Amino acid sequence: MKFPRKYSLTEIAELIDCNYKGDSEFPVLGMNEIHVVTPGDIVFVDHPKYYDKALQSAATVILINKEVECPEGKALLVSDDPFRDFNKLTRHFNPFKGSVKAVSDSAKIGEGTYIQPNVVLGNDVRIGKNCLIHANVNIGDNCIIGDNVVIHAGTVLGGDAFYYKKRPEGFDKLLSGGRVVVENNVEIGSNCSIDRGVTGDTIIGEGSKLDNLIQIGHDTVIGKKCIIASQVGIAGCVIVEDDVTIWGQVGIRSDITIATGTVLMAQCGVSKDTIPNTTYWGTPFGEVRTKLKEYAAIKKLPEIVKNLK
Repeated sequence: MKFPRKYSLTEIAELIDCNYKGDSEFPVLGMNEIHVVTPGDIVFVDHPKYYDKALQSAATVILINKEVECPEGKALLVSDDPFRDFNKLTRHFNPFKGSVKAVSDSAKIGEGTYIQPNVVLGNDVRIGKNCLIHANVNIGDNCIIGDNVVIHAGTVLGGDAFYYKKRPEGFDKLLSGGRVVVENNVEIGSNCSIDRGVTGDTIIGEGSKLDNLIQIGHDTVIGKKCIIASQVGIAGCVIVEDDVTIWGQVGIRSDITIATGTVLMAQCGVSKDTIPNTTYWGTPFGEVRTKLKEYAAIKKLPEIVKNLK
């Protein structure tokens, strides 16, 4: 998320009432999660395990819960609770805006696009030309839909990220201020749920086709010309590169990359990066021919045990 203008380090420190380390006029341009930060962004970190990753990231302002040595060319915002203060910044720069009608007055709809009954379009939604949005679709604030897109009934674009911090009194939610961006020539089936980014974009790439009942987590990027079958669940911050095929009931954990040309057979449990143009099967998943040999060997175990006896 980029701010509407350049802010100084002191201005941001005053907004969240924290100390800082660095030039008082150090420029602050936005805020983002660590996997999408660019120079000028704030990133937050509240666990020593991730200090080095945050300090060495592309972010130039680190919201941190300990005063550490500041890398050259960067600045620190020192807070007793970075998670809380990151939420304060989201509330300030992207506050919740309620809707008073199903289709917001600020929504923009392109020529030749059909909006069926009971569709909800939030504030500042953008929909391109020649789209078909079926009944009961909900598209949240600031989401962007390209040209020639079809979205089937009951799908929700722009729900909040599933991102919580466990505290003694319960779970504290990280607020979502990002968007969903659907590129041209995409079709999304019925009753899908695509979460908005926390501060960036969840993206469905050009020409990709999604079946019904698919969950895509926050800040995940689906590449071009991918095909995803029913009941797939993709966690947040996943990169799915181009020309990937994902069959039914596949589950994909967060923070991994599904390489170009990968095929994931039904019910794969995907826990790490894949190799380009490779087919996988099973849970835990593996290259399909290897997994089939393993299962064939397992079938022989009763006979082997009998012979051993």
